[in-house]
Amino acid sequence: MNPLQTIDHLAAVQYWTGRLLRDGFCIIPDLRPPCALQKLERDLSPIFEATPFCEGGFYGERTKRFGGLLRRSRHMAPLVEDPLIVGIAHEILSPACDRIQLNVAQAIEIHPGALTQLPHRDHDMWQGAKGAHEYLLNVMWPITPFTADNGATQLYPASHGAAGMARQGYDEPIAATCLPGSAILFLGSTLHGAGRNNTSEVRRAIVTGYSLGWLKPYENPWLAYPPPVARTFSPALAALVGYAQHRPNLGNYEGQCPSILLRDEIPAHIAAIDALRPDQVDLVEHYLSRQVQGNARPWLDDDRTGKGT
Repeated sequence: MNPLQTIDHLAAVQYWTGRLLRDGFCIIPDLRPPCALQKLERDLSPIFEATPFCEGGFYGERTKRFGGLLRRSRHMAPLVEDPLIVGIAHEILSPACDRIQLNVAQAIEIHPGALTQLPHRDHDMWQGAKGAHEYLLNVMWPITPFTADNGATQLYPASHGAAGMARQGYDEPIAATCLPGSAILFLGSTLHGAGRNNTSEVRRAIVTGYSLGWLKPYENPWLAYPPPVARTFSPALAALVGYAQHRPNLGNYEGQCPSILLRDEIPAHIAAIDALRPDQVDLVEHYLSRQVQGNARPWLDDDRTGKGT
């Protein structure tokens, strides 16, 4: 990017992040060319046809879903790596994690007769305390136009965050009507659900989600994208789908970053290597240096433990 493009990008990230934090959702029009979604649909149409309907009232018995989209179409990666989307995800999630990760890349097809989905918050798949920070940012990419009649995602304004979750009642939901190429963003704490399809046509969409890097993701990335598949990804995309550590030392392979599995040759024996945050590196170095200086009990003299003399 040149400097002017950088300024425009940062301004766009800040603007849409502000909209998300204010309303719990936003719709970015014309983010990708519609032809990009058409090419993706051509790749996915045979899989939509072959995929059985879901079982269970939550997923919807008139709905089809399948994941692993990055291995099914080369046209999927640009959606996952869209610079504006990734920038917004970092703004929303980075205060609570060292790095973000891809939580899901799933195709959804809602058929005629599908009922309205139970309103829910996607962050409830994790059992941690809610309200202090966001766990997730979701992005819906319509493949077919989203209308109020064909099952467009229904979003509940101001239902997000600690204040939204504490409310006793909510206004009527807003149908996220838009055309292919637009992106519908909503927070993990935002109440939402797929709408009822009262038309004679299917409603198709892609959902990509980004979550805190220390969470177990919705879609198991190492099964969806084993090393032979992930070797075809860019380094940034491979890191997003799990071939990266979250400091300190989380998600390692034999004590190293799992990106080692993407090399042409992998050593038979691997040395474990620290993957620490800068503050932890300083703490370890300080602790060890006190021992080198002859202090037999350095921890008791370290003011950063809260137990200094």
